[in-house]
Amino acid sequence: MTKTTFAERVLKWFDHSGRTHLPWQQDRTAYRVWVSEIMLQQTQVATVIPYYEKFMTSYPTVQTLAEASEDAVLSHWAGLGYYSRARNLHKASKLVCADFNGEMPNTLDEMMQLSGIGRSTAGAILSLSQNQKHAILDGNVKRVLTRYHAVEGWPGKSAVLKQLWQLAEHHVPDKRNADYTQAMMDLGATLCTRSKPDCEQCPLHQNCQAYADGNPSNYPSKKPKKTIPTKEAVLLLVTHEDGSTLIEKRPPTGIWGGLWSLPQFEDEEKARNWLRQHFSETPIVFEHYAKITHTFSHFHLHAETYKVQLNTNYKTGIMEADAYLWYNNPHEFTGGFPAPIKKLLAPERTLL
Repeated sequence: MTKTTFAERVLKWFDHSGRTHLPWQQDRTAYRVWVSEIMLQQTQVATVIPYYEKFMTSYPTVQTLAEASEDAVLSHWAGLGYYSRARNLHKASKLVCADFNGEMPNTLDEMMQLSGIGRSTAGAILSLSQNQKHAILDGNVKRVLTRYHAVEGWPGKSAVLKQLWQLAEHHVPDKRNADYTQAMMDLGATLCTRSKPDCEQCPLHQNCQAYADGNPSNYPSKKPKKTIPTKEAVLLLVTHEDGSTLIEKRPPTGIWGGLWSLPQFEDEEKARNWLRQHFSETPIVFEHYAKITHTFSHFHLHAETYKVQLNTNYKTGIMEADAYLWYNNPHEFTGGFPAPIKKLLAPERTLL
């Protein structure tokens, strides 16, 4: 099959089955596409849509995003995960305003200068917003190409990735680049799925090597398995008699970077020592509250949560530091919480 025929079949399918009513496809600009592409990394479309709509209402332009505080941006991102994406988006918006006069870059090399934007994301932004001719290689496209060409090996390996980029560039048409880019993503998301691909409905199945061999689910090759370690931690839900809860801002890097959480410790002994150090002048009630489990990309977190009730008006001065806040009114708080912490702070939660 020639390059043109491959693209023509994909585009013909897109014309009757492609997705054309997604929020970021309306009033399409490089900025709007950029935000959607970052949100869609490792996240399903259905999950992204409400976050995207809220985000664009608050930050309709790159300038409004650049002027926002990091806390406010992370608050809009809370629940999407992979918070470094939000920090990079915010950082890049400032660079656009400072170095590109508030206009999104219009070349691949310039686009890749922005934090959090690699080759595939840059190509997708420019193709979808400006109809430029660029290949993309997100997870959906990798799956389509590895099956169609029966490409052996895990796509994370440099040699396999290089081969896939060559194939992706080979198939890009000379016209209708925006539609083709969207079509390839849609094809992988709706028909050429990870499990139970709907090959009979796929416009490429007649020449798909994996389909001909009867083993499309064998592609792409899975990432070599690695044991994910488990980390134990202790969280403190420190409450004051006025109804407020002590929260701590996490470092800008690492898990939940830049978000607000509960004070966290390696074990119960360290948690109790910290309490004695900062709340030595007040009676303390210390009781088990809940256990949370959360899986990150590189480890599982098991955290025991203890509720600590302060029974006097005493508030230690160290809590005036920028890293701590007494949290009471969710309607006035502009910061963001990780989803498991947000659940712990929910007022309707009962003691476990």
